[in-house]
Amino acid sequence: MSSASLLQLLATQARLSDGELAERLDMTEEAVRAQREKEGVILGYQAVVNEEYEHDSKVAAFIEVKMTPERDGGFDRLAMRISRFDEVSSCYLASGGFDLLVLVEGKSMREIARFVAGRGVVHFHTLPSENLQEKRLCV
Repeated sequence: MSSASLLQLLATQARLSDGELAERLDMTEEAVRAQREKEGVILGYQAVVNEEYEHDSKVAAFIEVKMTPERDGGFDRLAMRISRFDEVSSCYLASGGFDLLVLVEGKSMREIARFVAGRGVVHFHTLPSENLQEKRLCV
């Protein structure tokens, strides 16, 4: 059997033992190990973890917000309202293509996307940031 057959089988059923692989590929266990290890077909193993269960890590994204200033309040009142959300760790007044740069934190990018979408935001630009170690707050 070829290395391609071994790879196809492992791609769909990675938890099979060498014995099960050998039986399905009509090979000996030794031949499976040789193909897998000596020929370098498999370089390593990696778990695919559902990011919803990664409770210790935090991710962040900078959200560029474009808005219309309020009469007699400018951007200040809107910035204060936005900064009060638990997910918002920083809010910066900006100029150019957007008005506010908002740093949003969450357990996953999916959680951040849900937060942004849940606010009725139609147009926004997200810039993912590195995992966070500390929380900063400034308005």
